[in-house]
Amino acid sequence: MLPQTADQVQTDLTPSAPREIRLFTALEELDSGVAAPAGERIPQQQSRLVRVASHEWAVALVYLFLDFVAWIAFYGATSFLRREAFHATPFEFFLIEVIQLVIIVQALYIIGGYDRNIDKRSLAYAAEHILAIGAAAVISAMIIYSAATFDQTMHPSRAVLLVSFLTFLPVSLYYRRWIGKYVAASFSNRAFLVIGAGEAARRLYECYRNSVNPQQLQFVDVTEKREGLPIAGEGSPIVQGDLADKLRNPGQTYSGIILAENIKVLSTHLLDRLVRTQFQRTRVYTLESFYETHWRYVPLEAVDPVWPLQTGFQLARISPYHYLKRLCDIVAAGGLMVICSPLFFLIAVAIWLESRGPVVFWQERVGREGKPFTVYKFRTMRMATEGGDGDIYTRKGDPRITRVGRVLRKLRLDELPQLWNVWNGEMSLIGPRAEWSRCAEIYENKIPFYHFRHLVKPGITGWAQVNYPYGENDKDAIEKLKYDLYYIRHYSLKLDAMIFLKTIHTILFVKGR
Repeated sequence: MLPQTADQVQTDLTPSAPREIRLFTALEELDSGVAAPAGERIPQQQSRLVRVASHEWAVALVYLFLDFVAWIAFYGATSFLRREAFHATPFEFFLIEVIQLVIIVQALYIIGGYDRNIDKRSLAYAAEHILAIGAAAVISAMIIYSAATFDQTMHPSRAVLLVSFLTFLPVSLYYRRWIGKYVAASFSNRAFLVIGAGEAARRLYECYRNSVNPQQLQFVDVTEKREGLPIAGEGSPIVQGDLADKLRNPGQTYSGIILAENIKVLSTHLLDRLVRTQFQRTRVYTLESFYETHWRYVPLEAVDPVWPLQTGFQLARISPYHYLKRLCDIVAAGGLMVICSPLFFLIAVAIWLESRGPVVFWQERVGREGKPFTVYKFRTMRMATEGGDGDIYTRKGDPRITRVGRVLRKLRLDELPQLWNVWNGEMSLIGPRAEWSRCAEIYENKIPFYHFRHLVKPGITGWAQVNYPYGENDKDAIEKLKYDLYYIRHYSLKLDAMIFLKTIHTILFVKGR
């Protein structure tokens, strides 16, 4: 990360150092858009499409424009063909259109429908897109019919709303997949320029190699000590040592610059140029910001004892969302317990018939600020094993799980009794997993800063739960902690809405364990 104070950077200030002058000049050229020597032409492959797509807002603007055009066309055409008498005046029609568009755009924004870094061609995104449009349709109908109860001139047509959303859904998904294909192709010949060749850069390469990314990574060692060596063994990219020549290559366009080097080896000229580049032309990432932007988790090496004191956290009790979330928890938990009461009875009978004994399993878990509380779940294991002295992890195909329990875990129905914990204020609907006190004690002794996950209430579902498989060992606990820390840092209504949609996706596609 960039230094917070001037005394944090100890660099060679000698302006005559040849290598530093080359670095400074090269970054000047990158910032000004002049990366080729005089008289050389930029190849045709760097077309206008590629240059426009290099701006994060450009692709989002195209999606937004198409959404506006498509929705206005479908809703307007359906209303006309049905001879809809819903709207008394043109202004009323316009107002309803605006309300619906705002809801649709917000729903798609929540799931990353305007984010160029999300693969729109994946099945996971398709499922979330369907859920988002479905939620937008329900919310739009609720608002419109609520307004109609106060305005007798309004006569909403269920057919018009239904047909409009059913038409908009596949079309909006289709052009996202179509545009996504060309965006991915336009970036396939581009790379991220990584400044650094040490251990942090190696870890970045390992993570990047295991993810789905069209761009390549190109490494430059500003100290020139590892020039010509592979960054992470045979088959990995070769570290290069002349940043100036690298940036002057007319055939290369960079998606961004990643700072993966200790700032103590960088000159003040280079750091200053990186800051200007970030604000004027090319995105410059610190390691933490790159991980958060592209993979949505926080690397543990970026966490230190004062990490929660950094700016940008929304966890303070003075935050309005802190109180709004608690209100939503009470309303939702109370309503779901009433609605699901028949299901509670049926599940209890099924558990008792297969395995005689207590229907509800309880266990001490760690809550906010490390306070212990008792969590309640439907029992999914045989009596002599659940919570015993055996294996503390539940593994894939675990023989201790009953047949009924396996179904409950797949559908996440075993978590329903935790609604009582939410009602009591011990948990939230959304948050880090409530960890067994025995496991938490082990993790806190082994994993640095594990206690930071207790800054928020645990939840029935959460960012780690929907992004990472069920933990089976200490390594999984570390990986899930990265997602929990991301949730803590980006604690917001938008993130909770994303988790809610992903949870529905998990339940509908039976991805629980």
